[in-house]
Parts: sequence; C-alpha cells; structure tokens
Amino acid sequence: MAAPHDQPLARTGVEIAAADSDATLIALWLHGRSAHTQRAYRRDIARFRESVKKPLTEVTLGDVQDFARDLEDRALAPASRARTLAALKSLLSFGHRIGMLAVDVGRPLRLPPRKDTLAERILTEDEVQRMLSAETEPRNRALLLALYFGGLRVSEACGLRWRDLRTRQEGGQITVYGKGAKTRAVLLPAGPFNALLGLRRSRDGPTDPVFRSRNQKALSTVRAWQIVRAAAERVGITVGVSPHFLRHSHASHALDNGAPIHLVQATLGHASVATTGRYLHVRPGASSGQYLGKGNTHG
Repeated sequence: MAAPHDQPLARTGVEIAAADSDATLIALWLHGRSAHTQRAYRRDIARFRESVKKPLTEVTLGDVQDFARDLEDRALAPASRARTLAALKSLLSFGHRIGMLAVDVGRPLRLPPRKDTLAERILTEDEVQRMLSAETEPRNRALLLALYFGGLRVSEACGLRWRDLRTRQEGGQITVYGKGAKTRAVLLPAGPFNALLGLRRSRDGPTDPVFRSRNQKALSTVRAWQIVRAAAERVGITVGVSPHFLRHSHASHALDNGAPIHLVQATLGHASVATTGRYLHVRPGASSGQYLGKGNTHG
C-alpha cells in the first residue's frame, strides 16, 4: 500500500480546496515520513524559500535553476546539492499532483551526478569483529550485534520493544517496524539474540524499550551514533563510522559468503532487489583486469 504522501488526492479523500499556503503544502508533503526525514527536508525547503522569497505557487523553472546554480556557487558538496534539489523536486511534484501547484516546474531540473561512496562505508569482517570484541558494556555490545547481525537501521534498533522479540530454536526473531511503515521479521543467531535478552530486567513489560538510556527511556538515535563511533575509534577505525556502516557491512558480508540476494533483500527491508544488488557491484568478486598479462606490471 502506498504511503499517505504518495497517494493521489482522489484516493485519500483529503479536502484541500482551502489549503493554499506553503505551510499547508509542506505539511501534507511531509505527512507520514520519519522525524529524521522531516527535519532534513524542512531545512532543505527553508533554504529554497529563503532564496526565492516568493510563494511556491509563483515559483518558476528559472527560480529553481537559479537556486541550483547558487548551491553550486557555494561549493556545496555534490551529495548535499543532490539531496536538497531532490527534496525540492519532490515537493513541487507532490504539489502539482494534488492540485495545489498549477505546473511541476521542478520536473525538467537534472540532479547533479554523485559519486557512489558505498564501498567506502563497508567495514571488513575483521574490523567488525574487533569492534564487537572490544566493546564490554552489555547494552552497547548488544546494540552493535543487533545492527550488524540484524542489518537494522539505527531507528529500527532504537525502536525495539520487548514484545518484538520471540525465541526460535537456538536463536530468536525480532519484529522490525521500518522505513515506509513496513514491518518485517528478522532472525538472529543465538549469540546476538541472547545478548538482547540479557538486557531485560524482571520489571520490564512488553512495551518497554530493549535499548534504554540512563533516564530509562528508549535510547536515542543520536546516542546510538555516538556508541558506534566510539566503538570504531576504540579499535583504530577513524573514518567516522556510523550505525549504517554496520548495515552496509551486513549486506556485503552476507552476499560475499553466499547468501541469496533475495534473502538479504528481505532481511534489510529493501523495496527492490536492485538496491541490494548495489553491494555486488561495489565489491565485485572478479574483474577483467585479472585476465590481463601479468608480465606487464613493471612499467
């Protein structure tokens, strides 16, 4: 089922005849998205509105192109420019689709090309094992294990409740509420699953968080980032490791070790197998260069 912000007006039955303000349009566009995505998109759109200083109903293709050139003139990184412009194009397209904007003026704009840096965000199996071995705090180690063996997004890990865990044979199953309001079941080996169970207190109920902060509330994603970053730095990894590195590493290592691509897709909750297939391309098992003459290496 499509997310609410992707559904045509006729299907949602939402009455927007009087909704003619930018604030209303943006609120409708952001509806149903994660809090993290909403914050990022609001910043991007605020930057555009500050630049054009006119209502979205009066924005032209020229305004959008001028904004794109302005971002480039500021020497903004291609990835940042692409994200900002993609958010703007999405808003303008949505506004046109629901009838609040007469024309989708952002449609002709081409996004700047971005270097695929996925390979730079995949740890080796040895690096992951060193991170796990060096982490002695039970909660933090269980978090690392869940992120890596479950292939979880950081928000999914922080959102786990005890009702989401079920013992299965030697290991266990966790139910994950993920991106796009989709729910999936992920199996964990005995070691990682038992590490999670080891965090449970006798007074914990089904709705209590698995990962707790010092104030006993659910661990924040910001704190989870800090825990992962510290675990990496502890073993000499200084590239700025984030929780998503462990998710990327899960996918890459599983495929390297022979896991079927559709199984990895289901575990990570990718909407398309093409997304999962990116990990095959960034870590190829062979290259045609291996078939070139080995004697011509001295020049």
